Amino acid sequence: MTAATIPAHADLSGPLLRMLGRVEHGPTFDAMRAFTEARTPDTPDEIWLCEHPPVFTQGVAGRPEHVLGAGSIPVVATNRGGQVTFHGPGQVVAYPLIDLRRLGIFVKEYVYRVEEAAIRTLAEFGVTGHRVAGAPGIYVRLDDPFAHGALTGPADPRDPFRGLGKISALGIKVSNHCTYHGVALNVAMDLEPFDRINPCGYPGLRTVDLATLGVSTDWATAADLLARYLARLLSR
Repeated sequence: MTAATIPAHADLSGPLLRMLGRVEHGPTFDAMRAFTEARTPDTPDEIWLCEHPPVFTQGVAGRPEHVLGAGSIPVVATNRGGQVTFHGPGQVVAYPLIDLRRLGIFVKEYVYRVEEAAIRTLAEFGVTGHRVAGAPGIYVRLDDPFAHGALTGPADPRDPFRGLGKISALGIKVSNHCTYHGVALNVAMDLEPFDRINPCGYPGLRTVDLATLGVSTDWATAADLLARYLARLLSR
């Protein structure tokens, strides 16, 4: 795979950023798994940024009933956590290949930092991202995605996503303390395929992108911001 390489920092403590462009999901999955299996304690960390042609990916615990009707879009099994999601053009997909032991953090902290990178990226466009307890990823208020207030009060267990839309999905794999798979941020997509699934296993969950929220930007700008926030938060 060819890629543009951008040093994350002037020193050698941060991951290398590799902009892969539009690449097929299958070979990219194989490449990051091979990278992880072959790495040693001295292998530098990397973060791969890409977008994929339309594909549904199913996590290890994925239940087939969450795919309502894939149509002509392929459904592929992966070894990441989580349920089904959609990848397609106009979505930034970031794959951090990080040695957690060397970084000195555990999985819970890693998830927090990856989500924080998505939140900070959204903030660059004036959008406020929110976490929802027990539901990895980042969400926005549909009535006012630019409001700065925190979500208040406990979620309604009958409808924990009431008034929210999901703009960033997270699914990871950790092997021998090293991560792969990662996070997707919706920039300007055809969102219709999300109606063919229960996104991340949640019936009725609405999925949005920056364009839906009225934010005009391009893939490269969003990818560069997300990459640099990930590199900053995942550096020693």
